Amino acid sequence: MDPAERSGQALEGCRLDGRDETRAANRVQADLACDFCHARVSSVRRVALDGDYERLTTPHAVQYACPECFEYKDRVRLGLAPAG
Repeated sequence: MDPAERSGQALEGCRLDGRDETRAANRVQADLACDFCHARVSSVRRVALDGDYERLTTPHAVQYACPECFEYKDRVRLGLAPAG
């Protein structure tokens, strides 16, 4: 399965071999958005398990954060920064 299929996005007219595959993966990654600040970013993160913090089986809206929002939210979750 190529990177476009794994991400659920089809890249029409793109041959996926060698450098083309790397370029296709980069195009897919660049199309991400932070669910909190809505910035277009190349990577997003989320915490699903950490000690008593469990979000794999708990019903909730799955949200992904850009690096800046992730760092802030993680500090709040750990009690190292005030919420808000």
